[in-house]
Order: sequence, then structure tokens, then C-alpha cells
Amino acid sequence: QVQLVESGGGLVQPGGSLRLSCAASGFTFSSSVMRWYRQTPGKERELVARISTAGGSTNYADSVKGRFTISRDNAKNTVYLQMNSLKPEDTAVYYCNAQQWSREYWGQGTQVTVSS
Repeated sequence: QVQLVESGGGLVQPGGSLRLSCAASGFTFSSSVMRWYRQTPGKERELVARISTAGGSTNYADSVKGRFTISRDNAKNTVYLQMNSLKPEDTAVYYCNAQQWSREYWGQGTQVTVSS
């Protein structure tokens, strides 16, 4: 049974930080490219960050570059998203995505709200 379970979301003030986690099971995590997406009602889903199978290559949306960091621990089957200097426009539901060969898997999402 494939599972991707996000955690770490919540309410934070502008300028604050959050660390999201995504725990994977039911497939070979170490051979999967991992991505974080986010979506706000009325807006198109946005690719936030991507990390290669061994963690040697990362990519970020221009809107989060320099503030967010994606990382992974293949021994723990977990991918992380460290979010610093948060802005109100970062408010969204954040989703974890795994790509293995031609298959894709999605988590249920975790809400991040940035507000004063």
C-alpha cells in the first residue's frame, strides 16, 4: 500500500519558519524523484521544489529561491521542505509528490498559513 504522509504545517507569522516532512512507504523511495507542490483556491497548482533520487540535484520556483530548501533522507524514506522568511503569499496547501519510472503518487496535503 503506497502512502505519502505530510506533516509540519500550521499557522506562523510573517518572517517565521516551518519544516514540512513527507514520510513514504509502499514503494522504492530511493529510486523516486521527489517534489513539493502548493495550491491556493483560485490559483493554479505550483511546483515549489524538486530533488533527484540521491539528493545531488535540486530545483526551486523563483518565488521561493533563497528561502526554501528541499532535502531527503533515503535511510528514513523521508523528504523535507525547510521554509524560512515566510510571507503571506506562501499560504497554501502543500503536497508531497513521488515519481518512480512512469508512476506518480500524492500525499493528502498539509495546510500552511502565514498571517499576522
